[in-house]
Amino acid sequence: MELTGSIEEVRKQVKAWRKEGLSVGLVPTMGYLHEGHKSLIDRAVKENDKVVVSDFVNPIQFGVNEDLSTYPRDIEADKKLCESAGADLIFHPAPEEMYAPDFSTFVETEGVSAGLCGKTRPTHFRGVCTVVSKLFHIVMPDKAYFGEKDAQQLAVIRRMVRDLNMDIEIVGCPIVREGDGLAKSSRNTYLSSEERKAALVLSKAVFAGKEMMEQGERDAAEIVSHMKSIIEAEPLAKIDYVEMVDADSIKPISVAQGRVLTAMAVYIGTTRLIDNFIFTCS
Repeated sequence: MELTGSIEEVRKQVKAWRKEGLSVGLVPTMGYLHEGHKSLIDRAVKENDKVVVSDFVNPIQFGVNEDLSTYPRDIEADKKLCESAGADLIFHPAPEEMYAPDFSTFVETEGVSAGLCGKTRPTHFRGVCTVVSKLFHIVMPDKAYFGEKDAQQLAVIRRMVRDLNMDIEIVGCPIVREGDGLAKSSRNTYLSSEERKAALVLSKAVFAGKEMMEQGERDAAEIVSHMKSIIEAEPLAKIDYVEMVDADSIKPISVAQGRVLTAMAVYIGTTRLIDNFIFTCS
């Protein structure tokens, strides 16, 4: 496995693989990799001849007063995880490699990025789409892998790929959870031991909402209200949002039909965590 911070070197390597007729998978990450990321790499390794993992804390998707400077980083641990999973190349660029000093071109989706996290992080998905578009142009993968924990991000990326006619298959991979249910996240490292226990209200609410739908409940307000009550019972939790939306358009719904996403963002202390479940109504 190799590591490079050079766009030119990534392109050179991918071109060499292409000449050999090899398929290429891409796993875009912001580093500080955990078992959730490894599940993406594992899937990519199974489905492609070669796998590139991007390891880049993207500055333009962080808003004012967000955790860009404190976002956890550990490239040495990331290298070990990628190598154990069978990745072939890590792309670990510096911000100046990705963005010129007078960088002024952005990729933005409308509608699908407006709700949920887009309400309180209005520039976030513009930053995500821009960097992912750049990674797609650099690596030119056949397939790209994203976690379903970031369900709105996955919907936004799929919409961007569709609308811009990008010849890339987007693969969504299931949420990976800790043994007690908490969705794995690089931001879990911010939590104190007390906050870590409190954070379980997210997965408890997710499991409760999913159970209601499995039992036939389709009223969005009823499901969301029950989930909120579970979270609000935890003193350290502060709800940003809990909503049920169409899983593809991210538009709010009142009655569950077809494929629906029930998503949440919750502050545990000062740490903002997300979780969700997707349910297809028959």
